[in-house]
Amino acid sequence: MAGHKRSNQKPPVQRPKILKRKREEEDLATLAQRINDLDAQSLSQLSSFSDLPLSQATQKGLSASHFKTLTAIQARAIPLALKGADVLGAAKTGSGKTLAFLIPVLENLYRKRWTEYDGVGVLILSPTRELAIQIFDVLRKVGRGHSFSAGLVIGGKSLQDERERMGRMNILVATPGRMQQHLDQTAELDVGNLQMLVLDEADRIMDMGFASTVDAIIEHLPRDRQTLLFSATQTKKVSDLARLSLSEPEFVSAHEAADNATPSGLQQNYVVTPLADKLDTLWSFLRANVKKKTIVFLSSGKQVRFVYEAFRHLQPGIPLLHIHGRQRQTARLDITSRFSSSKYACLFATDVAARGLDFPSVDWVVQLDCPEDADTYIHRVGRTARYESEGKAVLFLDPSEEEGMLKALERKKVKVESIKVRPAKMQHSIRTQLQNMCFKDPELKYLGQKAFVSYVRSVYVQKDRDIFDVKKLDLEAFAASLGLPGAPRVKFIKGEDAKARKNMPRQLLAMSSDRESEAEAGQKEVRTKYDRMFERQNQDVLAPHYAKLIDEHEVEPGDEAGADETPDGEGLLSVKRRFEAGDAGLDQRSPAESDDPTTSADESTTGASLKRTKSGQKEVRTIQPGPKQDDKLIVDSNRRAKLLTSKKKLLKFKGHGDHLHFDSDSDTPHEKHYYEDESKFAETDAAAERARRFAEERAKVKERDVEDKEVAKQKRQEKKARRKERERAEIEGEEGEARVELVPFEEAEAPEQQGNDEPEAKRQRKWFEDNSSDDGRKQTKASQARLAIAHEEPATVEDLEAIASGLLRK
Repeated sequence: MAGHKRSNQKPPVQRPKILKRKREEEDLATLAQRINDLDAQSLSQLSSFSDLPLSQATQKGLSASHFKTLTAIQARAIPLALKGADVLGAAKTGSGKTLAFLIPVLENLYRKRWTEYDGVGVLILSPTRELAIQIFDVLRKVGRGHSFSAGLVIGGKSLQDERERMGRMNILVATPGRMQQHLDQTAELDVGNLQMLVLDEADRIMDMGFASTVDAIIEHLPRDRQTLLFSATQTKKVSDLARLSLSEPEFVSAHEAADNATPSGLQQNYVVTPLADKLDTLWSFLRANVKKKTIVFLSSGKQVRFVYEAFRHLQPGIPLLHIHGRQRQTARLDITSRFSSSKYACLFATDVAARGLDFPSVDWVVQLDCPEDADTYIHRVGRTARYESEGKAVLFLDPSEEEGMLKALERKKVKVESIKVRPAKMQHSIRTQLQNMCFKDPELKYLGQKAFVSYVRSVYVQKDRDIFDVKKLDLEAFAASLGLPGAPRVKFIKGEDAKARKNMPRQLLAMSSDRESEAEAGQKEVRTKYDRMFERQNQDVLAPHYAKLIDEHEVEPGDEAGADETPDGEGLLSVKRRFEAGDAGLDQRSPAESDDPTTSADESTTGASLKRTKSGQKEVRTIQPGPKQDDKLIVDSNRRAKLLTSKKKLLKFKGHGDHLHFDSDSDTPHEKHYYEDESKFAETDAAAERARRFAEERAKVKERDVEDKEVAKQKRQEKKARRKERERAEIEGEEGEARVELVPFEEAEAPEQQGNDEPEAKRQRKWFEDNSSDDGRKQTKASQARLAIAHEEPATVEDLEAIASGLLRK
């Protein structure tokens, strides 16, 4: 024991936190070294997410979400973004652009050890609410292993709840309108330490619909940040890049050298059909594809509502849904989730659903209205054939739109093939049914009128006149195809200040129009009812009859939650279509023509005076102001020529239109002369013939009536006889039970009382009988029994006396 000394050394102290911090620092150093070692040669060898220098938390999130293989845009954009470069990414729809910017977002914050006390580190902007929700869901799945806090900032939600949580967020996924509102009003939001700005669908965000909003957001952000821009159709304009303060951006195009700008598994076709036949063709298409999942794109929300309501009444045999920018956020989320989970359905949508949304297993994309440009076409057809899957798309074109649209698509490397509709496969026309529904339902007729006006305005505001020319469209036939009795009148704004008035705020525009109307009222003192009729204002104020047309899911103009998100709702077309009606019509000339000095005075005054021939004689003209051929006005004097400048005075020359009648026997409308006049009907022998037939039928009915009464009488007699027979049998049964042995009358009661222990069974009393009637019945039966007994065998003198007394009583 002496040779061994006790050791005084203590075991080393284990500090888990210090060890964990060292491991994290080693991992971060390893990741940074691997990122720096990435070069062009190593980029070509990347094929899966495990080959990338990513943290363990990100790798676990990708594996749990079943993301394994890298796409072309991901393999080229993620390494550049990890190195901190500004990236402009462009790839086909459905190629995985969302992961291409979400993975660098998570990794950059992880390498910088970002915490909740550092504030907002990443801002992701999306043009629509649905796309923002989709990005947020993918971020939650991939980033489940990290400790970052992420928030969704979109319109249609409580602004106060967002303000309370805004200060604790690290990653914000937002729409431009709501984000600008928070930057201006929320004091808890601090973006001075922002590291990354991401714009998904960048070309849509950078266009005129969001220009002012994006500029206001960028003013709050620091300049030394990293910026990522991703879209299927990327912008290269120097002005847009300068606004975002990009420093030596890297342009990454995964399919720049491809022959086609759309997915390879997409079959693209177009059909040339007149504007008036589009709804009939769409109806036949849906009836032939009831077992498919289809998206139908239209140019305005009013058209979406009308087509949805009309087809819902017609019942094509497939579930119908509709989505547009004026719906409330809860309704839009419900519709997108229902369509995503449906196996067979048809979704009528505006361009609010054209970008970024990933609907699974979409079979067909139908563009009922021509898109405004080739980029919009690419985004629309991108809702099908997602990530190496297959899909089909068809574009409906009016003959006036075919040449210009095909050239625009060819410049964007989009190849479409022409197909024709087979008449044998066409279903019956729904035009008559729509007329019947509009005749019976004023609400549907009102929607049809609004749909007509919104479509014409959407065509009128387009810039590309090679494709869109409203004067080449047959608007009367189009109105008839909607079931309307005539084409509604559409007013447009003309002049050099058209754009200024179009983009002017609504309140300011209303104030200016009120001032103009007040000035006009001050100049003219005497106003007739016709003047008030033609100068009527406030046409958008609906009567109570039409007030219920406003859908409960639609955003009201005064709704704070919905009013903040005007740009990401209806899109660029919505901004262009929302302007007040002006004074000019479809048939008026452009400002250049009105300013032409060579225009004659007669033409400028629209027929205020007659033209003269070379010989000096006045030229006589014949004008047809009304729809009928008889409505003619001969202009042979200056006074008649001045009538053309007054709509009020031309009313008496226009005549009256034709009235159509819908009868209860069929849905086909008929004109008035289709029905036979009463006097003509009386002159023919048809009335006498019908009277004779009526008399014959009446005689037959009388004979049958007598027979029926006789049969009914026999049935009543038989029933009465059966009832009497049944009562007689009951009485005989009771009498049989009352008989006893033949004994003297005085001695009959005593033995019976002695030998009968069981009480006599009583007959059930009727509802109208009482106790007294029972006693009388019993006495009568007893006397009848005694009389019957005495008759049978009179043995004594008393029996003979009883018989005699009974006979006397009778």
